[in-house]
Amino acid sequence: MPTAVALPEVDRVEILTLLDLSLDLLMAGSETVRRATMVGTLGEGRSTLRAEHGFSSLVTVVKGEQKESFLFDAGLTKDGLLHNMDVLEVRPAALHAIVLSHGHADHVAGLMGFLSRTGRRRLPLVLHPDAFLRRRIALPDGSEVLLPPPDRRGIEQEGVQIVEERGASLLLGGLALVTGEVARTTEFEKGFPIHYAEVNGEWKPDPLIHDDQAVVMNVRNKGLVVLSGCGHAGIINVLRHSVALTGVAKVHAVLGGFHLTGRLFEPIIAPTVEALKAIEPKLIVPSHCTGWKAAHEIARALPDAFVPNSVGTTFLIGAN
Repeated sequence: MPTAVALPEVDRVEILTLLDLSLDLLMAGSETVRRATMVGTLGEGRSTLRAEHGFSSLVTVVKGEQKESFLFDAGLTKDGLLHNMDVLEVRPAALHAIVLSHGHADHVAGLMGFLSRTGRRRLPLVLHPDAFLRRRIALPDGSEVLLPPPDRRGIEQEGVQIVEERGASLLLGGLALVTGEVARTTEFEKGFPIHYAEVNGEWKPDPLIHDDQAVVMNVRNKGLVVLSGCGHAGIINVLRHSVALTGVAKVHAVLGGFHLTGRLFEPIIAPTVEALKAIEPKLIVPSHCTGWKAAHEIARALPDAFVPNSVGTTFLIGAN
């Protein structure tokens, strides 16, 4: 069992999707789901938002007069994150920390472009030590996909304060929790069998991707809000771990990547959906690597909780 961490209640959490796979400027919103507007972003000489195979969110946590924001992941391309931040008028100077969910390029490759804009602010950057490992995926046809890690030297040269943690850690003066390594407790979430890491100059199987971590907030009268990057640990493992860490039994919202796309992972869609039904979150936003099959099954099984994501969407989760 993980060591319990006291996570105080907050009044409101806002999660703005800066980068994801999908962009729909016509998608309807609601009082708690604010979609990006087309006003000022379409037409000759104007810039619109971009979607890419990468993920990044801006998380803002409010408690009383205290309001703190951090960046969760940085996307795949060098300029994608900065471009969308400019369109959405998000100022890097407003951020107080950076969290990387894991070391894969589609979550970290945009970091250097972002840091070039922030200046030498000594921003804390929280990540698991394994995020710096070189990785690769060995495909069945014998080909490989190389996954370059974050550039430690480049990050340090930008003046960032690198905080390497294997376990859970608190962020923003205790308002948010970074899970650290996620305990593997389900029978069906077994990791990524064709994933490898270079350790001491030797390529070794790395199916569990131990650096995979999520961020968690505790909204008063509602419960936990859990944001995942890819969910390589398994999204149900992530949710169970978040509950065990905090002692808060209710999961109100789960957003981000659930990693259920592709032949290797589609077989676990059904047990994942059944487990989500048992957990009963009030808001489910499957994003990034969740995949269309899983998203459709989640929408069918939990229609009142499911909300599709789109770049530029802000999810507003406030206390009753």
